Amino acid sequence: MNEFLEFIENNLQITYILILAIFVGIEVIKSIPAVLHTPLMSGANALSGVVIVGAILVMLHADPTDYVALSLGFVAVVLGVLNVVGGFAVTDRMLQMFKRKK
Repeated sequence: MNEFLEFIENNLQITYILILAIFVGIEVIKSIPAVLHTPLMSGANALSGVVIVGAILVMLHADPTDYVALSLGFVAVVLGVLNVVGGFAVTDRMLQMFKRKK
């Protein structure tokens, strides 16, 4: 836990930028009409795929004793995979709406 707090103290500006990006992202997503959410999901899936690959590469090059980097990489991989799977599920559900009923 001390390593995590020390990392936050040493990178305070990056932490502020991350928090600001979270709030800006929430405001941007709230202002998008529901009709555009599904087309934008494909772009989010592509970005999540890049996040997954990047997190795996960072974890491969991280020091095995650097538990902060390894845990953040693991969390990034898990959240990226959840986002990709959720995006495919939403897209599949949307496509089901346009199929002709028998």
